[in-house]
Amino acid sequence: MIETSTHPLDHLVLPTRSLEVARQRLSSLGFVVAPTGVHPFGTENACVFLADGTYLEPLAVSDEQTAVRAIGEGNVFVARDRLYRNKLGDEGFSAVVFGTADADADHARYIEAGLSAGDMLSFSRAFTDATGKSDMASFKLAFATGREATDAFLFACQRINAPNIDRTALQAHANGVTGIVEIVAVSDRPSSQAGLASAAAGKSVVAGDKVELPNAILSIMAPEAFASRFGLSAGVSSDMRFAAIVFSIRDTAAAARLLATNAIEHNMSGNDIVVPPAPGQGAAFIFREIP
Repeated sequence: MIETSTHPLDHLVLPTRSLEVARQRLSSLGFVVAPTGVHPFGTENACVFLADGTYLEPLAVSDEQTAVRAIGEGNVFVARDRLYRNKLGDEGFSAVVFGTADADADHARYIEAGLSAGDMLSFSRAFTDATGKSDMASFKLAFATGREATDAFLFACQRINAPNIDRTALQAHANGVTGIVEIVAVSDRPSSQAGLASAAAGKSVVAGDKVELPNAILSIMAPEAFASRFGLSAGVSSDMRFAAIVFSIRDTAAAARLLATNAIEHNMSGNDIVVPPAPGQGAAFIFREIP
């Protein structure tokens, strides 16, 4: 077995039909949304960067012809995005991405474990900050998937070239969000899917239905447990599907006022603010005050 350390959460992929809809929705939730980033394989994003180093990646198809060609050429990123959209629709939460310093080693590890989803992907794209300053960002990705967990996609992302860009303004969110503390997946068989998530993250020991990452927790729960905890429907039956993101915020009352002012449907579950999924949002957003 190839040994590795447990990888941190890097970012989350949120498919959407329209980046404009996503930008409007996320802005109304109090997030600063970065300028559009265009991939060389037919997709585009409008990311939300957080102070803890993680980010959200709302993802849309910008060029159908290029995307279809990329799928035919074996581009796993685009192929899995298309698989998700064909089965679950254009709005959702498709992938959890782990940060890595060696994507090649992760790819080898995924192959050895029988979890590889296909060939690695290396690419670059322009990154622009809030002032219009631009630089190139380069990545190398290694993909993992379970034979049955086709609704959930996991991959390791190595940042080959981090752009020399000041993200401070992009991380100053009106809702007070400072980071991601938990990702919640729903599964008809939670215990059987925890091993997949652990292996993808490079964690050798499975502890119940939670995977403890260096900077967040990935929880896998049964539909009834999800409904009980958040007061939301768990949706369609699935071996594993990502369903909710728990954000750390500075002030619950201030965040609730912002949501009310912007007419955003929300409710309380204990001390958590729960915002149901909506177009451009993809997952349930949970806002939790962290002292």
